[in-house]
Amino acid sequence: MKLFYTGPVINTEMLVAMLEKHGIASTQEFLDPSLPDDGDLSREAKVLVAEGDYDRAYRLFYEDKENEL
Repeated sequence: MKLFYTGPVINTEMLVAMLEKHGIASTQEFLDPSLPDDGDLSREAKVLVAEGDYDRAYRLFYEDKENEL
């Protein structure tokens, strides 16, 4: 698995759902797993995708957006 995104849980949960809709399996993990899961949506987490799906996921979510920056 390869790191795809790091950010607040509210964003990582949505990203995982969007990746799934495109047929890309992903996992979400807390950056600090020792902290209790208290439902804090601003808690930092990361999204991992399979290395074979990374390029496709990148194209879907980042490639077209680079021109907007």
